[in-house]
Amino acid sequence: MLEFFRSIGDFIVTTVQNFMWQDLIDIAFVAIIIYYVLKFIRDTRAAQLLKGIILLIVFFQVAKFLNLEATSFILNSTLEFGLLAILIVFQPELRSLLERIGRTGKGKGLPFFATEKKQSDGEIDDNINNIVDAVTNMSATKTGALIVIERNTKLGEVINTGTKVDSAVVCDVILNIFYPKAPLHDGAAILRDGRIVAAGCFLPLTTKKFDNDLGTRHRAGIGVSEISDSVVILVSEETGIISVAQEGNLTRRLTPAALKALLQKELKPDEKKEKPTLQNLWKGRNKQ
Repeated sequence: MLEFFRSIGDFIVTTVQNFMWQDLIDIAFVAIIIYYVLKFIRDTRAAQLLKGIILLIVFFQVAKFLNLEATSFILNSTLEFGLLAILIVFQPELRSLLERIGRTGKGKGLPFFATEKKQSDGEIDDNINNIVDAVTNMSATKTGALIVIERNTKLGEVINTGTKVDSAVVCDVILNIFYPKAPLHDGAAILRDGRIVAAGCFLPLTTKKFDNDLGTRHRAGIGVSEISDSVVILVSEETGIISVAQEGNLTRRLTPAALKALLQKELKPDEKKEKPTLQNLWKGRNKQ
């Protein structure tokens, strides 16, 4: 144990003596990575795993200090194969983390992968009005609904679990999909590029703990929002309450007006002026 701390002290002294400005940048990057990793795993099962790894390291150093050879061997072998175990057990969490890293800005990915069709402000407003009208009707009649509005993170694997629809976003179509006696009413409707592309889709359930009054529909809506940047609209069939799930968080008891304002904020493009890129500057030069 004393040798362990002595080696750490020697490492710190050597580092300080040979410190360069590149080391400052290196430390800053490592600190940022550690911060975001801890922030991500704080509310997941990985937080418990991290505590367990820290305890194993402490026990391992104690066993070495007391010359417990058998215990040291077992703990050392456990730590060596720990990385593989982490990759297998926490594959969903790691996938979610990598998907979040893949989004830049407000969920915008690399241009090569940007396949979404551009919609005009008028088309977006019409779709929002039809969605709000349908959700308001279903809330009043206590008709359960689950609408997933896809954005930059594509949900092809989710769409494949349902029935292809390919319909315009019309109030009556949404009401027919979630009509209690309709064959697709139990699943989710997926909207992509201003169209209803599928219905009756199955979504992954969240592993987070929420109130007991949240049923499978709400847990599924939260689950798909955890693995994507989609906007998920939910209507409770027990209470008629309107909710929206985003990034694993659930906002409940929305009024139709509040829902419309939220959708306009999230779905309409940023109206701020574009930053002067090389391409825009070249276009401006040609116009002169």
